[in-house]
Amino acid sequence: MGRDVPAIRVSSYDRRVYRAKARSCLDVLARMLREFKFDTEPRQIGLEIELHLVDETGMPSMKNAEVLGAIADPTWAFELGQFNLEINVPPLPLGADALTQMEDGILASLGHAEERAGMAGSRLLLIGILPTLRESDVGEHAMSATTRFRLLNEQIIAARGEEMRIAIEGQERLLTHADSITPEAACTSVQCHVQLGPESFASYWNAAQAIAGAQVAVAANSPFLFGRELWRETRLILFEQVTDTRPVELKEQGVRPRVWFGERWITSVFDLFEENLKYFPALLPLCEDEDPVAVLDGGRAPNLSELTLHNGTIYRWNRPVYAVVDGMPQLRLENRVLPAGPTVADSLANTAFYCGLVRALAEAERPVWSQMSFAAAADNLAEGARLGIDAKLYWPGLGVVPVTELVLRRLLPLAAEGLRRWGVDSDDAERLLGVIEQRCLRGRTGATWQAEAVRTLTDRGHLDRQEALRLMTQGYIDRMSTNEPAHRWPPV
Repeated sequence: MGRDVPAIRVSSYDRRVYRAKARSCLDVLARMLREFKFDTEPRQIGLEIELHLVDETGMPSMKNAEVLGAIADPTWAFELGQFNLEINVPPLPLGADALTQMEDGILASLGHAEERAGMAGSRLLLIGILPTLRESDVGEHAMSATTRFRLLNEQIIAARGEEMRIAIEGQERLLTHADSITPEAACTSVQCHVQLGPESFASYWNAAQAIAGAQVAVAANSPFLFGRELWRETRLILFEQVTDTRPVELKEQGVRPRVWFGERWITSVFDLFEENLKYFPALLPLCEDEDPVAVLDGGRAPNLSELTLHNGTIYRWNRPVYAVVDGMPQLRLENRVLPAGPTVADSLANTAFYCGLVRALAEAERPVWSQMSFAAAADNLAEGARLGIDAKLYWPGLGVVPVTELVLRRLLPLAAEGLRRWGVDSDDAERLLGVIEQRCLRGRTGATWQAEAVRTLTDRGHLDRQEALRLMTQGYIDRMSTNEPAHRWPPV
């Protein structure tokens, strides 16, 4: 969850001062990586879960302020659209029954929130893109009333200098334009944070990049946008396009996008923060009073506010996070590729698969990133998002193979070993990884269920697309509420 910012006018002087302060923060971070003790034990895991609000008919409900007031829980927060919410799941040490504890806690929190949302005529929906969303629902009028979102919108539009072009070629074709970043609110995800030490961060980041394509393929849950069937995980390409600050000319020059997979394997977490300052101008150039050099010289951990604020406006699919907790600096790896839903059980299965696999690969004697090109990992992500469970991905030693074969033969055993190293109970590991296994064996994800349901409703009832999407969404919510993994869902 990004922090809110004050209402300001941004001047050229603000940008110059901010740049100098951010570079000072980067120098301090370099010193800290050499000299300062980071908090690494016990290693913790946390989740951020974004949700949609819909009314009783399955259409967007623009009532997040009212619903948040009714929930009255500080772990819940605004997201970009008035039809979005976010829950910040308290972190737990990763091990034993932590994943089951997390699942139970999320279910309890969602149950409370669902009851309160009902008082406002709304329901909660865990899904990568809200299927019933129309272009008319995502204008600037739909933005949550927080200063941070308004300023971010102004700065991105000003940097681009023209409307956002959304062009997606999938099962069907979408071409449209937007004059604000609010179409981003269509995208809801589950973001997993794993606490790491500086010495292991690069290995975990490289491993996370290598598996991103497989993660997305077996978790795809976003096949529809504005009434069209597009990619199986359309959320990724939509997010990339709607937050792109580059006009066509800068794209042609090779300027990096703010939603960025990256371009190389790294050797230190410092590489990522350094790239941020080297390649990306500030969107929110706001300075704090803290002098990070003086704070570090005094033996304390500085907040590095300018560096972290800038980092929060560069949307890497695997993003470094620096924070100070109880006076101790922490580094976390934020995994951002996964969609929300279809159920809490599915989300925890995705989390278990990621956490186990990333640890096994990060600690492998021969790293996977020494055996495949960075471009191959990027291509895998695009292919996994486009085709979902039907994708074919490259993997060292196997070549290009169906993702189901890759997961069943190679990645699931590694994930199981990684969870064992984390100390996760074997019953929990088997239950959660079993969800991933069954998706692969049955060829079923949230995305395939949605697409099949819409086709069935359209053919059976001779319905138009919008009505089929609405009825599918209602059926989805009913099934989501059971917490039965989506590969077991009956058809509509």
